[in-house]
Amino acid sequence: MSHERVPPGQRTVDNFPVLDLGVRPRLTHDNWQLRLFGLVGREIVLDWPALLALPQRKTRFDFHCVTTWSQLDMDWEGVLARDVIVLAAPQGAYVTLHGADGYTTNLPTGALLDDDVLVAHTFADAPLADGHGGPVRLMVPKRYGWKSAKWLTGIEFHAEDRPGYWEVRGYHNEADPWKEERYSND
Repeated sequence: MSHERVPPGQRTVDNFPVLDLGVRPRLTHDNWQLRLFGLVGREIVLDWPALLALPQRKTRFDFHCVTTWSQLDMDWEGVLARDVIVLAAPQGAYVTLHGADGYTTNLPTGALLDDDVLVAHTFADAPLADGHGGPVRLMVPKRYGWKSAKWLTGIEFHAEDRPGYWEVRGYHNEADPWKEERYSND
């Protein structure tokens, strides 16, 4: 284990804990859709076949949860977020990520352009399990896990920042694990 890969205040785990709002939407490959809307050049709705038709990427990265655990070397597959959002010709500086469970979180649009942000459908060479947000979740490795919306069904673009579910409840807006940006008063 490399301590340089573990942010301050974190401990490593070998399992992948399941944390959510207590709501498990019933999504399948047949009924899942991702809507890109708001301040865009064109609204886009992707279904499962359309997502799989985009260039696929396998990647390995570390995951850091605000509850102080980190798992290293997690293998994911999906589509780079930037390859998804370019389809809508986004014009907004910020996004709200919508989960099918009613969850929202926010990011600057530029955060979705990083080369490691993934619209993920596969974890450890298996379809993404329901408990981890399957069939599709966003993975934003440079932020604490609450920015990686599970059961992703919408990316809404807008001009101003709109705090999401945890941000309005006191979590830090930026969520950088290396700066320990856990709570807004940090």
